[in-house]
Order: sequence, then structure tokens, then C-alpha cells
Amino acid sequence: MIREISIENYKSIEKLKIELGRVTVFIGENGCGKTNILEGIALGSAAANDKLDNEFLTSRGMRVTEPEFMRSAFEQTNITKNIQVSFTLADGEVIKYNLQHPNQPYSSWENLDKLEKERQIQRVAKLIVQDKLNYSNQTISDVINGIIEVSTNNDDRYLLKKFLIFSPENSSLRIFDKEGQIQPLGIKGEGLFKLLTVLNRTEKKQKLQQIKDEMQLIDWFEDLDIPENLLPGERAIKIKDRYISPELNYFNQNSSNEGFLFLLFYFCLFISDDTPNFFSVDNIDASLNPRLCRRLIEELVHLAKNNSKQVIFTTHNPAILDGLDLNDDEQRIFVIYRNKLGHTKARRIFSPQPLEGQQPVKLSEAFLRGYIGGLPKNF
Repeated sequence: MIREISIENYKSIEKLKIELGRVTVFIGENGCGKTNILEGIALGSAAANDKLDNEFLTSRGMRVTEPEFMRSAFEQTNITKNIQVSFTLADGEVIKYNLQHPNQPYSSWENLDKLEKERQIQRVAKLIVQDKLNYSNQTISDVINGIIEVSTNNDDRYLLKKFLIFSPENSSLRIFDKEGQIQPLGIKGEGLFKLLTVLNRTEKKQKLQQIKDEMQLIDWFEDLDIPENLLPGERAIKIKDRYISPELNYFNQNSSNEGFLFLLFYFCLFISDDTPNFFSVDNIDASLNPRLCRRLIEELVHLAKNNSKQVIFTTHNPAILDGLDLNDDEQRIFVIYRNKLGHTKARRIFSPQPLEGQQPVKLSEAFLRGYIGGLPKNF
């Protein structure tokens, strides 16, 4: 797992450090910087893949703009400063990325730490060629590995490289006519049909059945199926409504409500072995009933633990908070806010302690009453 993230000089973030849980939820006002935090993580993930061109950043869910405004524009001098992102892994290893952009047309972000390591390796290689380093092959290998910091914790580094910001959209979930630039699921929900088709194979049917079981949260849902007689290029799933006469055919995703499609996407994302193990969902509450939101989060917490997923949610719906158990340290809530200087900050929320003789206040109620912050203050 990624234990801690640190971001400096990115958009509204001057300097920020957050200790993540397995399931972390960000709440706060519109424009307070919740998505900026996710983008900072995505930028570090892109650097880990050495893919910092705008097309790749956009496909990760980032809102790419002029490089000057990717930095914190609180002071004029900041628009040329580096963006720094670091991650602390489960074993305590810290991975840092120092990112610079020349603010010139057709230029890309560069990881300065990587460039420096490459220069060091080139210097070592040059000295070897000139016979100025009389080392054995093993010693030379140790020197180079020391420069590039080869890690034994490949699992957590792999987690970091796969990070995406998912913001599923109704059209992408319903039409099935696009495949995401990053597979198996694109940030808008592209690729859902193909993933369901893969899960429908014999060796993965258990996963598909688990998704069907989870979809019972929708009271009318009875079953779904992947047709075997589709025409070339045709993409459709068959959905069965328990209230419709058995003699009638299944309907497809075009006739389904969007809440159903969002749930189907989330359960595929959390249950499939092919989807990222570290990711975020921006506005998890989109198109969902408040009570369903609470129950969904309970299920996703359970699925995250069972399927080794780590996730960050953003939300404006208080009901999401009631699906969390803050007595479990792997479930965390942070109020994201902007201080008097406009800098994005984060404050962790712990389980509210009731006054003597009173019942505990639900997190949703505490949020709406303003007890934990995250609400607009200017009206």
C-alpha cells in the first residue's frame, strides 16, 4: 500500500502531506483542491512510468492546462519552480519525483531526478571505458544499481504506476463504442463491455458471479448476461428486471437507468484482477440515491480489503460518510480546505465522541451541521 503522499507546488497545493488508508475519502467545498490532490498523485504516477506528455496525463484523469498554471500561482516566482511529489511505501521506502517544465510550446514535463541519475550512469560508463575505474563486473553493477535505486518492493512501485482518476460518465457506460487509451477500464468508463466479456470466460466466471451478487443492491435487478450471437462490432449486455414478465426478453444497457450502470462499473473496478490496485474515484456519489451511497461504500470497503485494492474517493454527499467505520484505521476521512492564503490543506476526521448521556451523531449529520468542516462559509 501507499502509506503517505506529499505534494509541493501543484495548482492550489503549496505543500501538503497526507497519510492514506486503504479507503480514503476527501470532503470539502467546491474548488477546495480535492481533485488537485488526486491529480498530484497521478502526475507522480506518470513520472514513475516516464510518460509525462500531455496525452498520457489526460488519459490518467488529469485536467492539463498551461504549465505555468500547473504550478501554484500564489506568487509570480512559483510559475518556474519545480513540482515535487513523493510517496512513502508500506516498507518505509520513499520515492520522490522532481518535475520541471520549461514553459515553452511543444515541451513536456521532465523528471529531473531521473535525468540526474542518467547523467551519473553515463559518467560511470565513461570512466569504465577510459579504464579509470578498475572494478569487477559485480562492483560496477552495484554502483549502477545504487544510482538507480533498484527496489525490492516491486509490488508497491507497480501500484503507483497504475494509478488513475476515474470519473465515469453515463454516455461511456451506456454506448460501449469506445475503448480507453489505458485498459482495461478508461477513466470515463470506456472498456466496460470488453471487461465484462473477459469476465464471462470460464476461468473468470466466479468474478462475474460476484459482480452479479453485488448488483443485488438494485432491488429490481435479477440477472445480466453477455450475448453470444452478437454481430461484428455489436456491443450489448442483456439485463433482466425481476418485475418484468418472464416471457419478455432481456433489455440492454441503453434501456437501463444510469445508477445501475455506475454500480456495475464500480463493482467491475473493485472485483476484477485486471484493474488497478491503487486508484481514485472522483465524485463517487454521482447519480446515486443517498441511502444507496451509504450501502455502496460499505460494500466497496469490504471489496477493497478482499481484493487488495487501495482507493481514494471524493464526494459532496454526506451519506457516503455513513458507510465508513472510522474505528478501523484503514478507513479515513479528510476535510480538504483552503487556508487564509488560499493554499489547499487537509485535516483528518476521527470518529465523533458523543457527549455523556447522548447518542453518537452520524457522520452525515455532523457534516451537515458543520461540526467537522468542509462546508461553504461565505453565505
